[in-house]
Amino acid sequence: MNVFIFPGQGAQFPGMGLEAYKSSDKIKSLFNEADEILGFKLSKVMFEGTEDELKQTKVTQPAIFLHSIAELYLKNNESTPDFVAGHSLGEFSALVANQTMSFADGLKIVSIRAKAMQKACENNKGGMAAILGLDDKTIEKTCENFNGYVIAANFNCPGQVVISGNFDDVKLICEKFSELGARRSLLLPVSGAFHSELMNDAKAELSEAINNVSFQNPICPIYQNVNGSPEIELEKIKINLINQLTFPVKWTQSVKNMINDGANNFTEFGPGKVLCGLVKKVDREVNVQSAF
Repeated sequence: MNVFIFPGQGAQFPGMGLEAYKSSDKIKSLFNEADEILGFKLSKVMFEGTEDELKQTKVTQPAIFLHSIAELYLKNNESTPDFVAGHSLGEFSALVANQTMSFADGLKIVSIRAKAMQKACENNKGGMAAILGLDDKTIEKTCENFNGYVIAANFNCPGQVVISGNFDDVKLICEKFSELGARRSLLLPVSGAFHSELMNDAKAELSEAINNVSFQNPICPIYQNVNGSPEIELEKIKINLINQLTFPVKWTQSVKNMINDGANNFTEFGPGKVLCGLVKKVDREVNVQSAF
């Protein structure tokens, strides 16, 4: 069974999307449509911007979404998915892939989400760190018992969990994880505490944006981050998208559940090949490839 997967924030790079843009008039039209919807030249930032310019959340998220959908459209006639999934932001790309929402509506929501998250980052000084080489339960329990606000925010694959919380608390608990035998405790170059309660300020704006868009019945299930489970019911999909802002990303669980449900061929659409690597670390027997 075929799975289409889509990356989240962190996959961006200077020059992203340029090859796709050059490949067809259809994709050029897609980039032009994105620029018009957003009211600024996102394509110019993607093709010519610096790493720092691309790291701005309000730019990063629409850029990764656009890149992912451009690759999806280039391969659109070759196969159809049996399941879809996306890591954090990638869920919105996945919902275009299974025809729950249009590209235009998806981009509008992603832009509103990105700006709301940027504001939440400015209002609450947070941080994130990757903890490598410890099991999930040890990390969860250590966060629960820590005298401060830190949570396990991204369950990426066995042995790789990202924590999120108050900036100073994240720095302090990294020392604790090192003492517990973590191979690495690495502070991430992000602007806030994504997938934690410090993103609460962004929920109202995202909720309004999602509820103002017309969702269509999907052609296949999406395995959502908040519970790692397949969903086709529109109201539940919407609720899960909103809760995703402050809930952990259960990527390991999603991949395991898809494999248990018969998935054996994963294709990643978007910049980079990060998810291909994570899927392989969950199960080395499945087939994974990047779309391009």
